[in-house]
Amino acid sequence: MTVQNSDKMLSRKQRLQEKQRRQLSVVDMVDKAEAKVRKADAELAVAVAEAVQVFGDEKSASEGLDMTPEAIRRFLLMAQEESAKESARTEEPAGDS
Repeated sequence: MTVQNSDKMLSRKQRLQEKQRRQLSVVDMVDKAEAKVRKADAELAVAVAEAVQVFGDEKSASEGLDMTPEAIRRFLLMAQEESAKESARTEEPAGDS
């Protein structure tokens, strides 16, 4: 009977390991998808900022893009934040630690 118990324990351990492997796999998949969404949002923010310039103002861009004014403002804010981050990265002196 000790052999059967050992086999059951091993089987439970293997099942647990497989479950954990699948869980880690989906967590990794979600992390990668979230990174893609953040990148796409940043690209969309830049495109919306350009559209506001081309359309002349937020209201016209909202109508032309069929987006709510709130969405336009949110993307404009994102574009400003990204621009500020990029400026900060380029202004950092090289070699300072």
